[in-house]
Amino acid sequence: MELRELRYFIAVAEYGSISKAAQALFVTQPNLSRQLSKLEEETGQKLLVRGNKKTELTEAGKLLYKRASEISQLVDKTKSELLPAKEVSGVVSIGGGESYAVELIAKTAKLVRNDYPQIKFDFFSGDTDAVTEKLDKGLIDFGILIEPSDLSKYNSLRLPLTDTWGLLMRKDSPLASKNGISDTDIKGLPLIFSAHSFKKNPITQRFCDKLDDLNVVATYNLLYNASLMVNQGLGYAVGLDGIINTTGDSLLTFVPFYPKLQSHLDVAWKKSYALPACSRVFLDYLKKTLSDLRF
Repeated sequence: MELRELRYFIAVAEYGSISKAAQALFVTQPNLSRQLSKLEEETGQKLLVRGNKKTELTEAGKLLYKRASEISQLVDKTKSELLPAKEVSGVVSIGGGESYAVELIAKTAKLVRNDYPQIKFDFFSGDTDAVTEKLDKGLIDFGILIEPSDLSKYNSLRLPLTDTWGLLMRKDSPLASKNGISDTDIKGLPLIFSAHSFKKNPITQRFCDKLDDLNVVATYNLLYNASLMVNQGLGYAVGLDGIINTTGDSLLTFVPFYPKLQSHLDVAWKKSYALPACSRVFLDYLKKTLSDLRF
């Protein structure tokens, strides 16, 4: 049983498709199928059930997947530990929505770069659905997720930060002078909602019995685009504080909801994904940064 065969098997298990796994591994589908058959011969067990739409694991396959993942992670970890520290290189890919929590991530990235100049970073901006899709497909190493998010299939670190919800509006709005936006205030207002948040977030939980009464005139996936709509007078954007600059000559201002609505943030990564050495370095530095913040 070779490590290459185990990694082929892991790919098929995670993609749920021999053809998709073959594409990701840059091997032909017949070659991959032969490797899988060889693995079944070596183990004396049927490992996969090949369906028309999806390839699923048998009970023996699930056990092998668990053990193969552990072996693969251990091999990668051992290799990275044997490298001279300064020679660790690669790209750490991180996805997240718009949040001031990115400043903490950027601070950690700078600390990593100081000690590991060969490590680079790739940041992807998108809503929670886009981030989790890339995370699940292994296209990014880490996702910054705002609650409520399903973290059951991820390892995660909770950030000691919270995002505050409210309305982004023009400074000439009659609500701009208020200290907080009440449930009564939003009745009848033309609202611009995040497409993701309209499906699941503290806002819809709070107004669940009034959703049909909300006057949603537009949706967005990034608050910057929503700010342009607000600037043109299309409506009031439901979003998070600290993302859009409302100081100086800006025509916009942000007023939080009252009572206050806040959401926690988590950095998540796949349980079954063997993080590359550069990403493990970033994770170690992030844990240290969070530890320093707590004390």
